[in-house]
Amino acid sequence: MKLAKNVERLGTESAFKILAESKKLEAEGKKIIHLSLGQPDFKSPKHVVDATKKALDEGHHGYVLPNGIIECRKAVTRKIKKLYNADIDPERVIIMPGGKPTMYYAITLFGEPGAEIIYPDPGFPIYESMINYTGAKAVSLNMLDNKDFSINPEKILSLINKNTRLLILNNPNNPTGAFTEKNKIDQLAVGLKKFPNVAILSDEIYSRQIFDEKKMPTFFDYPDLYDRLIVLDGWSKAYSMTGWRLGWSVWPEKLVEHVIKFCVNNHSCVNAAIQFGAIAALDGPDDSINIMMEKFTQRRNLIYKLLNELPGVECSLPGGAFYAFPNVKGTGISGKEFAKKCLYKAGVAIVPGTAFGRNAQDFVRFSFAASRDNISQALENIKKILI
Repeated sequence: MKLAKNVERLGTESAFKILAESKKLEAEGKKIIHLSLGQPDFKSPKHVVDATKKALDEGHHGYVLPNGIIECRKAVTRKIKKLYNADIDPERVIIMPGGKPTMYYAITLFGEPGAEIIYPDPGFPIYESMINYTGAKAVSLNMLDNKDFSINPEKILSLINKNTRLLILNNPNNPTGAFTEKNKIDQLAVGLKKFPNVAILSDEIYSRQIFDEKKMPTFFDYPDLYDRLIVLDGWSKAYSMTGWRLGWSVWPEKLVEHVIKFCVNNHSCVNAAIQFGAIAALDGPDDSINIMMEKFTQRRNLIYKLLNELPGVECSLPGGAFYAFPNVKGTGISGKEFAKKCLYKAGVAIVPGTAFGRNAQDFVRFSFAASRDNISQALENIKKILI
């Protein structure tokens, strides 16, 4: 068989490969502490599950509109209004089976040979993978330039040229756990006015995981960018609904018909019943989010302290999401070797920085979406193999 050449350009998400290795070791009888996947260890809210069961009992078993049921799209706009005081037409909202389809469709809409797309490096690996797949040039935005890994507006604007079609941003950031505050986003938004032909994909999936009571500097704050702004968000992280495969995105009005065609050609529509659960999540209380953030704050403080106590390891304080991204260069080995040693010697599954981009060879990612007991035990195990 002769495959299309663009298939060879597809990358992958290494966290799932590490999960497979971890499961294999567990099957052999080894105890593994999982700090690799970006998945909250909390149950989905009961009222969300109940609403989904009710929808099934009421017969919501069939096909629905490819862009999502109107009730769910309206619930998204209500939440945006409540959180950010932004008025969004529900016809611009598209319900997706997770966050990745929004990345896939956005990058495919703008990516082709001769085009350039700017993406964060280190960053979620699907960005670069999909850019390469389209044949566009993947332009790396080095997120390690700033010590706190925050977005550098001047650097971004310097990378834009006549071939730039799309700018991808992720705040709070995976894998670094960095949070960029509003003053820098304001500066970037002003600078982008000089480049009206550059579309923006703002990945805000961690918008509800921000520490120290800071506010989300969403791109919904800039209505003058709406005609080229794509915002990605969803239920996975905020409501601990990763396995539901449920996300939403807001698109420029002129792109909606193209995205709906992608939906029809790819996934037809999102599961009908879970969209009623999604409505319950958005319209219901935020108690589950508040409880999670109390736990995540405790875990963040713990892992930050324990990582910086390891010989040769330096870690900045995460400002959002649930990831710590320490530099392990002082241990004398690369991030990839460090992660392998942690898995096979300490029984701790983490992800090497190179899984998120070439710039992060000296880094590893820890997910602190795990209990404090597991975090403490994991860091104790790692300390033993480093001393």
